[in-house]
Amino acid sequence: MKKIFGEFKDFISRGNVMDMAVGVIIGGAFTAIVNSLVSDLLNPILGLITGGMMDFSDLTIPLGGTSINYGAFLTSVINFLLVALVIFGITKMLNSLHRKKERQEEQEEAQEKQPRLCPYCRSEIAEDATRCPHCTSQLDA
Repeated sequence: MKKIFGEFKDFISRGNVMDMAVGVIIGGAFTAIVNSLVSDLLNPILGLITGGMMDFSDLTIPLGGTSINYGAFLTSVINFLLVALVIFGITKMLNSLHRKKERQEEQEEAQEKQPRLCPYCRSEIAEDATRCPHCTSQLDA
């Protein structure tokens, strides 16, 4: 029993399990935000554009003593497509910001790696050199 408890303790304290738990929690919060964006903002705007025809939940096909609620299915499909569109837009925006940040870091690294050049012969010299080793010119500090 101690061995199983020890293995469980090792499993639960691994970094990837904790990362997954944080991801699930943040995913739940993100889901609530996206669902609110779709149901509270996009659906009413689409309802205005389409003349209030966004809610298909009342559409049914009577079938004996029961009914097929195909309208609820259509509403779910439309909501899914709207959620997917919102997630696509957010992901595209975040990827764009990430690429912009990477480009800035690459430019900063390129500027830092620029070698010091002798102003007279344009040969590469050490940063702390006071004379050019190639043309022996006196260099400014």
